[in-house]
Amino acid sequence: MADIGRSGSSVVPPGPPPASPTPAAGIADPGALGLAAFAMTTFVLSCFNASLINASVDAVVLPLALFYGGLVQLLAGMWEFRRGNTFAATAFASFGAFWLAYWGFARTVVPHLLQVHQLYQATGVFLLAWTIFTAYMAVAATRTTGAVLAVFVTLDLTFLFLTIGAFAQSDTWTKVGGWAGLVTAAVAWYASFAIVTNSTYKRTVLPVWPLGGSAGTAVRRAG
Repeated sequence: MADIGRSGSSVVPPGPPPASPTPAAGIADPGALGLAAFAMTTFVLSCFNASLINASVDAVVLPLALFYGGLVQLLAGMWEFRRGNTFAATAFASFGAFWLAYWGFARTVVPHLLQVHQLYQATGVFLLAWTIFTAYMAVAATRTTGAVLAVFVTLDLTFLFLTIGAFAQSDTWTKVGGWAGLVTAAVAWYASFAIVTNSTYKRTVLPVWPLGGSAGTAVRRAG
């Protein structure tokens, strides 16, 4: 494994130096994609939580959670890691995993919870954990943009209301969480719309309100 080898007493000179590596191609901003995936899946689920649509067809959320909210957001998170954006990578990868976990929870856990109180407790602790995670991500979001911060604040309230609804077995609180989720989806769609529009037009068409700091610059250069 040495740079040079020996043949008897003669030293064999090393070969020519390796060619310089080709610079990696630029990676487009995956933020618009990740936010769009999050917004659409949140919107559909929140329609059921708010009792706007009959719960008998709520299984329509599952394929959306698996493919768009889950896999697409996870990919967006990996691209953000490649871009060196720790905040966005953590957010997209985590919420991509949230939707994948939601799909698994609905398909593999819920059918085995035969008692209603068990289902509410399991759902409550699941949502509580995500409430905590979203709360500290909201703190970090104060150094990104106003649009991103609004997504995290409304999302944390959504999780909080749904957590209360689960532990209290309260349809009223669940509906409140559903309406908060609809607001969250609208804010996330706006942020996605702003990013993709500003990037396409190469100027600020829709504001995202940068809050300062290196994270704000890295999260949304197009804003």
